[in-house]
Amino acid sequence: MPHITKELAQKIAKKLGARIVDCSGKAHDRALVFHGGRLIAWFGIRRGSGRDLGHDHVPKQIHVHPRQARLLGQCPLERDDWIAILTEKGIL
Repeated sequence: MPHITKELAQKIAKKLGARIVDCSGKAHDRALVFHGGRLIAWFGIRRGSGRDLGHDHVPKQIHVHPRQARLLGQCPLERDDWIAILTEKGIL
């Protein structure tokens, strides 16, 4: 199963409308996802431009399966679909 790359993590953040917080001095920036004015998920995006060590932590932090996270980044799944998944799971 393919890993979630930095590029895919950035696409997921954009798709979810995440606010990116620069965590100076840290290895990651944070993508904060809000819904209804409330923080509902966050995940780190590694800054390194060298070897991509993967972002396989992202699915767990946005409460979906790895396949669903990839679909978010690759476009078949939209933010509204993600919100519906969280609602079904009782997270929202």
